[in-house]
Amino acid sequence: LFQAQFMSSSPLSKKRRLSGTETKTGSHCSSSNSVRTDLSHTPANGMAKNGNDAEIDEGLYSRQLYVLGHEAMKRMQNSNVLISGMRGLGVEIAKNVILGGVRSVTVHDQGVAEWGDLSSQFYLREEDLGKNRAEVSQPRLAELNNYVPVTAYTGALTEDYLTKFQVVVLTNSTLDEQQHLGELCHSKGIKFIVADTRGLFSQLFCDFGEEMIVYDTNGEQPLSAMISMITKDNPGVVTCLDEARHGFESGDYVTFTEVQGMTELNGCQPVEIKVLGPYTFSICDTAGFTDYVRGGIVSQVKMPKKISFKSISSSMDEPEFVMTDFAKFESPGQLHVGFQAIHAFQKKHNRLPAPWSQTDGDELLTLAKEVNSAQTGSAKIEQLDEALIKKLSFVAAGDLAPINAFIGGLAAQEVMKACTGKFMPIMQWLYFDALECLAEDEGVVLTEEECAPRNCRYDGQIAVFGTKLQDLLAKQRYFLVGAGAIGCELLKNFAMIGLACGEGEVIVTDMDTIEKSNLNRQFLFRPSDVTKMKSDTAAAAVKQMNPSIKITGHQNRVGPDTERIYDDDFFESLDGVANALDNVDARMYMDRRCVYYRKPLLESGTLGTKGNVQVVIPFLTESYSSSQDPPEKSIPICTLKNFPNAIEHTLQWARDEFEGLFKQSPESAMQYLTDPKFMERTLKLPGAQPIEVLEAVYKSLVTDCPHSWADCVAWARNHWQCQYSNNIRQLLHNFPPDQLTSSGAPFWSGPKRCPHPLEFSTSNELHMDYIMAGANLFAQTYSLPGSNDRVGVAKILQEVKVPAFTPRSGVKIHVSDQELQNSNSSVDDSRLEELKTQLPTPESYQYKLNPIDFEKDDDTNYHMDFIVAASNLRAENYDIPPTDRHKSKLIAGKIIPAIATTTAAVVGLVCLELIKIVQGHKKLESYKNGFMNLALPFFGFSEPIAAPKHKYYEIDWTLWDRFEVTGLQPNGEEMTLRQFLDYFKAHVLLILYICFFVSCRMTEIVTKVSKKKLGKHVKALVFELCCNDLSDEDVEVPYVRYTIR
Repeated sequence: LFQAQFMSSSPLSKKRRLSGTETKTGSHCSSSNSVRTDLSHTPANGMAKNGNDAEIDEGLYSRQLYVLGHEAMKRMQNSNVLISGMRGLGVEIAKNVILGGVRSVTVHDQGVAEWGDLSSQFYLREEDLGKNRAEVSQPRLAELNNYVPVTAYTGALTEDYLTKFQVVVLTNSTLDEQQHLGELCHSKGIKFIVADTRGLFSQLFCDFGEEMIVYDTNGEQPLSAMISMITKDNPGVVTCLDEARHGFESGDYVTFTEVQGMTELNGCQPVEIKVLGPYTFSICDTAGFTDYVRGGIVSQVKMPKKISFKSISSSMDEPEFVMTDFAKFESPGQLHVGFQAIHAFQKKHNRLPAPWSQTDGDELLTLAKEVNSAQTGSAKIEQLDEALIKKLSFVAAGDLAPINAFIGGLAAQEVMKACTGKFMPIMQWLYFDALECLAEDEGVVLTEEECAPRNCRYDGQIAVFGTKLQDLLAKQRYFLVGAGAIGCELLKNFAMIGLACGEGEVIVTDMDTIEKSNLNRQFLFRPSDVTKMKSDTAAAAVKQMNPSIKITGHQNRVGPDTERIYDDDFFESLDGVANALDNVDARMYMDRRCVYYRKPLLESGTLGTKGNVQVVIPFLTESYSSSQDPPEKSIPICTLKNFPNAIEHTLQWARDEFEGLFKQSPESAMQYLTDPKFMERTLKLPGAQPIEVLEAVYKSLVTDCPHSWADCVAWARNHWQCQYSNNIRQLLHNFPPDQLTSSGAPFWSGPKRCPHPLEFSTSNELHMDYIMAGANLFAQTYSLPGSNDRVGVAKILQEVKVPAFTPRSGVKIHVSDQELQNSNSSVDDSRLEELKTQLPTPESYQYKLNPIDFEKDDDTNYHMDFIVAASNLRAENYDIPPTDRHKSKLIAGKIIPAIATTTAAVVGLVCLELIKIVQGHKKLESYKNGFMNLALPFFGFSEPIAAPKHKYYEIDWTLWDRFEVTGLQPNGEEMTLRQFLDYFKAHVLLILYICFFVSCRMTEIVTKVSKKKLGKHVKALVFELCCNDLSDEDVEVPYVRYTIR
């Protein structure tokens, strides 16, 4: 056995793994009309009107609306937010809140820009030194969202001034200010947040008043399940169909619909349940209700929850903590005291402890002991962690972009929670540190001199890590794959920390163009950038933030097709790779490349408020592809074709309709007309496929071929008749409403909903929507002009002849996918011959057909109009509640919900791992894989999983190991297969079984077997060995990297 594989599929290919990802939106051909801005939103002063009279711009907020929902967005549009302190943390919070779309943002600062701010304040430049930070930041922040007016304020925060705001955020503030303003806000019902970062340490505090209502505690979609039985009992027990587990938890509230018999439950007030098993739960007393007959759907109801907050002063003494890292269980209590000690130090000396100063460290420790002994409540700790407090002192003067990105993302999400009551707030203190970023060897202590300010833009970072790291960062060559939401955030952090700001380089590739829906979170882009390339625009934007960053934009998709660009030389020159991708396949491809070239990989993804970070380190950790998520469930074909029971089924059916009618049929017809081998290929297809394909071609070119707009309308009307009336009537002819199964149970029960045919009417809006969209798309496939004149179309419809339909006997309809698979559809050879003769000759046909690629984000192209109408008409057939365009777009467009806050926080964590990689951290426990869900809020960190070990004989190996064989021998000749085998006998005593090619050179064999020439860029081949050991057992061994150039 012998396999040769090209580099493109180095031997680590694994199955798919699904993961929360950041989505690129839309197709590659963004149409220019998505750039239109609706001027009715923007009054003459250029400020967008907001509040209740404002429509939500779904084109801009699309992905965020899928996270927050329309209700929460409306509440957010009534909130005025004040953010005080425009250093790195303040500007990060402001950026995220402005992107989110509140009513207005005021940025406040009384200080001027200093060198120490530039290490993380991405809207300050060197020429701004000495100017007020709020005033300089305001115009740059205002560009982020035309709907959110941004004002700078440089006066004092008086009681009178604060009453204008619904939410107040303090950063870079003194403890006295925090307590004074915190008590004031608490008494006035103003939501209050304190956020603070000190080098590698950070703190967040929330007080949203004594009575706050949370409308949705977790952000998950409400669950529903189909019912098979309800008992009459106290309490009654509900059993669900065993298709899938119900997924409810005890304490959930539910309501019922479509229950037959026990109708008292239909539309009842939400009842609390107690889960008894995966398919059963108990409800209220049902003993007095009517007997249950059949059917019914149970749906979860989100119940509002009241929560209460203490003011900052009383919470200070009796703190409640949200854990960020369960491995650091004691840290929050320690840091709660430590941060108070920092404030005491600052008050006493009017400065922060000097970086890595032992004297200041000792003094801070003394102050911390004083703070602790003065505590009266639960905040008092038994034993101070002296090493931790000293580290806090050493780095407190630092200001790190990644820490600000993480806490800034969290704090902005808390602002949104405060405005909307959507998701569970942080109750009430959160502390986070990233001490693993410091040198791994405890003995390494930096000197004050190494970390003293240099009056350069990296002073805030030098204070923590010294100058050596700065030099290392400047030399790095990094490959960033993707310039969407995660890509933009990574580039901002790269520019701030000084990555590739010397001899190094960042290469960023993304083949996508900017679309309007990107602007809500891909914060380097502006409305005027729509339709430009992402990578170039992002590169230019970060050059503004730090002119010394060396960055190159590419527009290539990564994959086997671009391996002559991203070849051995390219990868070998890299220090690492950061993924900012939106799909699993590309992630797995980059993972294989990084394992092959042994380069570190930073992997991350988001899904709404959930985010994850994985770090892959050569020879140390497993790779991204080492573990997989379970595959997504697909909808059975028979459910789609005949037995839908949920809107997801009708939407998938509508998507399939779109693909079949407007993409595959015209594509097949064009192939028939232009590709001489099409017929030969089609006839070789299995089963009934040749007939299906040729029937479709015949319809496209002959029976359905339109010559005018009226023909297109007639086609749409007849297709409507087929799908929503005739086919349903045929189904009911085969399975009448009162049909029983062989066991005597009703056929139409459980997941099978009995349908009814529809009657067409020009006065029914939905029917007309379908005709308008269908006719326009059909016309487009034949390059005929369309029309949006509904009155004209209604007139044409009156003239359309719709043939009468009578259901036929002997039509086979499959009830299950199993039955479908077992039916061997016989091919009607005579029909096949007939079709071959009836198809027009390619020369005689003068039309050109245009297949249409589905594009969900353009509201003028009729694509979503067709999907929504097609799906909702089918839903009406089956009495499934219809859904609106917004939700239809989410499901049919497979959109990944996304919000700027999660992206910012996730990327902050990625860049902390980057700092460890650049320093060359060697210990597994230094690195952290992270998972978060800002809605709960939940944070979990774990050390990466070590690369799994395999064995042959007594030798251990992992996915990072391989045999290196140099193909060119000293005499300049290349190895033959026999010499290759001898090499292994001599070195590892493996027995390889080979049948032929023994005397051929290795490259010749590869060329013969693969029937492909080796490109000039290929320096090495990958061979996989199938080996046996001496006792004839199969042995798994590493692959061979066979160098040829």
